[in-house]
Amino acid sequence: MDKFQERLKEVKKPTWIKIGVIVVLALIYLFVKPVKDTINNVIYILSKLDVEGIKEYILSFGIWAPIVSFFLMVFQSVAAPLPAFLITFANAGLFGWVKGAILSWSSAMVGAVLCFYIARIYGRGTVEKLTNKFALEEVDKFFDRYGNYAILIARLLPFMSFDLVSYAAGLTPMKLWPFIWATGLGQLPATIVYSYVGGMLTGGVKKFVTGLLILFSLSILVFLIKKIWNERNKVKE
Repeated sequence: MDKFQERLKEVKKPTWIKIGVIVVLALIYLFVKPVKDTINNVIYILSKLDVEGIKEYILSFGIWAPIVSFFLMVFQSVAAPLPAFLITFANAGLFGWVKGAILSWSSAMVGAVLCFYIARIYGRGTVEKLTNKFALEEVDKFFDRYGNYAILIARLLPFMSFDLVSYAAGLTPMKLWPFIWATGLGQLPATIVYSYVGGMLTGGVKKFVTGLLILFSLSILVFLIKKIWNERNKVKE
C-alpha cells in the first residue's frame, strides 16, 4: 500500500505543479494591482491596432524600450492573438529596419517556443481555451496534409496565425529543434519585409498600409473558411 501511495504521488505531482503555476499567475493578476493595470493597458493598446500608439507606449520606457518591445511581442504571442506585424512596424520605426527586424524576429521566436511548450505541457484543452477550437482543428488538418513541412509553409503564409501554429505544433510529436529551425526560417522573410516597409512608412500612409494588410489577411481567412465549409457540405451530400 505504501508503494502504491508513493507511485500515486509521483503521478499527481506534475499535475499539481501545472495547476499551481496557473493559480499563482491568476492570483498575481487579480491581487497585484500594478501587474493587472499593466496587462490591461497592454491589451488595450494592442487592440486599438494603432502603430503610433504602440510606438509611444514603447518609447515611454526610455532606455528600457527594446526590452519592453521584446516582452510585448512575447505577450502578444501567448495572450493577445493580434497581428504581430503591428509591433514589427513599431520596432522598425523606432530602431531602424535592421535592428527592428532582429528585435522582432528574436522576440517572436521566444514567443513561438513559449506557445509550443504551453501546448506540450498543458495539453489540448488549455490550448483550445487560449485560441479557438474550430481554428485549431483546421490547423490540425494543415499539419496532416503537409507533415514535416507544415511549420515552414505556415510561417510563409501571411494569413496563417503565427501563435495558433505554434500552439498546434506543441500538440504534435514534433521535436523542439525542428520546430525552431522551421519557425526561424519561415518567419524571416515576412519579418524582413514588414520591417523594411515599416521603416519607410510614416503617419497616415503607415495606417493605410496596415489597414490593407489586415484586410488582406481577413479576406484570405474568410475565403479559407468558406472553402472548408463548402468541402464539408460536399462530403455530407
